[in-house]
Amino acid sequence: MTDAFDASRDHRFGETRWFEDFRVGERFWIPSRTQTDALFAAFQLASGDNDPIHYDVEYCRRRGHPGMLAHGMQVLIQTAAGAGVFPQLVRDSLVAMLECSAKFLRPAYAGDTLYPMLEITELVPATTTGVIAMRASVHNQKNELVLEGLHRYLVRKRPIA
Repeated sequence: MTDAFDASRDHRFGETRWFEDFRVGERFWIPSRTQTDALFAAFQLASGDNDPIHYDVEYCRRRGHPGMLAHGMQVLIQTAAGAGVFPQLVRDSLVAMLECSAKFLRPAYAGDTLYPMLEITELVPATTTGVIAMRASVHNQKNELVLEGLHRYLVRKRPIA
């Protein structure tokens, strides 16, 4: 007989992975998202950034842009690990996100589809935990790299039985 379903125990993607279960070079794709006018408006509302470069098409065109320019942070949030499977894999082992940084390499515009990905670049073990460093990247529909960054996560090592 199997145990009854318990949401606190059974709401998961798969078995927990611990620090030593990860490998340099592993990739975690995040679903693509087209940057719609609605997303621009939602980000403007949430961030309070009211620069017309992000909401006034004619203002943008007068400055040589083909359309509304995405907020840099709007592009960065496309790399949120929670939009992919990584957090499901570290549900019981994740301690904290330690760092997030980015370089904005190309503009992203309303209507662009962005393709984010995280790739493990370094594993730094400690006594009971380790730090997983990931390269964050975002490409557009033209396969152009628009953002490159870094995430660092503190993850527990497998508990001793």
